[in-house]
Amino acid sequence: MDSVGVVSCNGNGKIEKPLHVAMLPWLAMGHIYPYFEVAKILAQKGHFVTFINSPRNIDRMPKTPKSLEPFIELVRLPLPRIEHLPEGAESTMDVPGTKNCFLKKAYEGLQDAVTELLKTSKPDWVFYDFAAAWLPPVAKSLNIPCAHYNITPAWNKVFFDPPKDQMNSDYSVERICGPPTWLPFQTTIRLRPYEFIRAWMGIKDEETGERASFDLSKAYSSCDLFLLRTSRELEGEWLDYLAGNYKVPVVPVGLLPPSMQMRDVEEEDKNPDWVKIKDWLDSQEASTVVYIGFGSELKLSQQDLTELAHGIELSGLPFFWALKNLEEGLLQLPEGFEERTKDRGIVWKIWAPQLKILAHGAIGGCMSHCGSGSVIEKLHFGHVLVTLPYLLDQALFSRVLEEKKVAIEVPRSEQDGSFTRDSVAKTLRFAIVDEEGSTLRENAKEMGKVFSSEELHNQYVEDFIAALRKYRIHSSS
Repeated sequence: MDSVGVVSCNGNGKIEKPLHVAMLPWLAMGHIYPYFEVAKILAQKGHFVTFINSPRNIDRMPKTPKSLEPFIELVRLPLPRIEHLPEGAESTMDVPGTKNCFLKKAYEGLQDAVTELLKTSKPDWVFYDFAAAWLPPVAKSLNIPCAHYNITPAWNKVFFDPPKDQMNSDYSVERICGPPTWLPFQTTIRLRPYEFIRAWMGIKDEETGERASFDLSKAYSSCDLFLLRTSRELEGEWLDYLAGNYKVPVVPVGLLPPSMQMRDVEEEDKNPDWVKIKDWLDSQEASTVVYIGFGSELKLSQQDLTELAHGIELSGLPFFWALKNLEEGLLQLPEGFEERTKDRGIVWKIWAPQLKILAHGAIGGCMSHCGSGSVIEKLHFGHVLVTLPYLLDQALFSRVLEEKKVAIEVPRSEQDGSFTRDSVAKTLRFAIVDEEGSTLRENAKEMGKVFSSEELHNQYVEDFIAALRKYRIHSSS
């Protein structure tokens, strides 16, 4: 990356004024982190960012690197008090999915404060998330160009905002689940009916009957620029379709892989947790350990946790399982599991230094829920994936990775999404050690070269910043 404070020249060699970008991600750490990565990349290039969120969410964020502090202003806007939203809840990690409808109301309640902030700070751009369809009219009234920055791949938009003329009023579960037949290219990607039904039921508040509903069509089509954390190598045809569908410039910012992220490597190396983990990994054979991690917000049911644990045990593979949710004491591993597997595995119940672990030579593959950030981190190191998705965007990413033959999904019941310990064990062994899975492992290594290419992703960042300059002029005029 360029050193801090260096601002690019235009084609005539003239120094251009730094940009000022305001950002308002959705109230979820899984959205705030990727927005913050873009903020840091812009700051490294000498541009200024006003980063807006609730006080508690900003306090949860990683510290801004000292060298970037002059370029990034963190603005804490208190959320309004909303009936039925628990006291102190400011993020999706604070409430069950059924309460997201009230979190959405709190987010919308920021409108007046955000309007005043934009009036006084006068940024060149405002980046908004999927849940802020109310923000583009505010920005346009102030003559500020707005960009929708979406942290998930383009294929999600096809499923979550299908063109009305193609649906022909047929919004049956089967039709919604796909595969979409109107695309100018072939795809096998589809959702399963139980996934859609589970997602629909999971957003209804039992107490009030309310659901969280988001006007995605308005959010996607109201922007001056559509930005996505993705790359043409991953989904070029989907990006082309998106540009045609929404009639706005669509610009991938690249995958923002770990190699581009500012980290204090020296501090990480000295972390006592990492020292302990590294000692154990050093004692394992190369490419034999399966890393198991499902992100910080996914809460497994007791049944799924039990089957998963038995499956890991049955596989006979060495494993490192990052299982922070056990801290809450609501879930229990099968009796004796840790004792029986202590010679070949670790269950790590506090925060784990995931990137350090993934970079270690002992890791031979990963088990993942297929959240976008998680997939990018794991494929960055060329690791084959065993997938167990829970949310709709995770299911779609899982199907794409299967289509690209770099992953295999744990088989589940088409009726209710349940799975068995035997299917977990069999899938893990297929991906990590069986000869039949060698093609997946080789393909994952090849894809890792694309995901980890600093040259490629630096070019995406340059093109992204060039687009901000180009379309700011068009929007303002």
